[in-house]
Amino acid sequence: MPAPRPRSTAAAPHPAAAACRAGARVLAAAALALGVAAAGAQRASGADDAGGDDRGVLRVGSDLSYPPYDYLSQGRPAGFDVEFMTALARTLELRVQFVDTRFDRLIPDLRAGRFDVIASTLYVKPERERLVDFVPYLRTGASLAVRAGGPLRPREPEELCGRRVGSIQGAAWLEKLRALNEAACYAKPISVVEFPASPDATQALVAGRIDVQIEDSAVLLAAVGEQGGRVAISSGENFYPVVAGLALRKDDALARDRLRRGLRRLQANGCYEELLRKYGVSRPQLAEFYLPVRDEGLIQARRKQGKAACDP
Repeated sequence: MPAPRPRSTAAAPHPAAAACRAGARVLAAAALALGVAAAGAQRASGADDAGGDDRGVLRVGSDLSYPPYDYLSQGRPAGFDVEFMTALARTLELRVQFVDTRFDRLIPDLRAGRFDVIASTLYVKPERERLVDFVPYLRTGASLAVRAGGPLRPREPEELCGRRVGSIQGAAWLEKLRALNEAACYAKPISVVEFPASPDATQALVAGRIDVQIEDSAVLLAAVGEQGGRVAISSGENFYPVVAGLALRKDDALARDRLRRGLRRLQANGCYEELLRKYGVSRPQLAEFYLPVRDEGLIQARRKQGKAACDP
């Protein structure tokens, strides 16, 4: 079945955003005024070194079916990656345009030039690093969810032996489950069922087509709220910690360096830390992130001016 055609969408802030609200509004209005290009448009000639085209637009590929990181709220992009990339683009004096693309098409479409960067909680994996360059920007982990009220309450992956476990396609933890099938679950292997999008796996869990869903912890927490008590998180602490990165084409060294500069600015003004706290995730270690200690002097000066960290 062919992959759904990506949709190009102007950026909008999360309705509950406080930290980066003002800057996101400015950029969203600017992107709308441009009349953003149709989905799947080819990379424009004369691209600048930020990865944006000659109109100063940074095109971001995201799978907008993955709350709370990437999703549509009243038809407009929202979530951590949307707020993060909107704030980052502002530091580079660029407008941002989101191209809604299913997860398994993100890297192929990036390499084909349909957008400039992937911001979609894309986990850094060796096989992906052979295809794209990464700029690490967040650390998260996985949790398990089950139907609420049932007897099954697995707390760790080792308790999944013999169970039907649903996951989004291509997730980093799938190779971990396969490894379990060669070891602890050899006698009763895990039956892994992959879905195009995380909400599909959640619906399968509710319908009883799978026993357990494994997913990013923040995504599962959002799903629990949306399902009105029909599913529950059964695991304890997060497991399988992973680093997510912004992905760029291998030949885009200038874009990579400029994005890193934008990340340093977000860390210096405190916007980055505000967004991490808001969404309950953490940053990679400094060695992974290539960032200096954040500029506390700049943060304090902005507070004296009555500005939130992510305000322009």
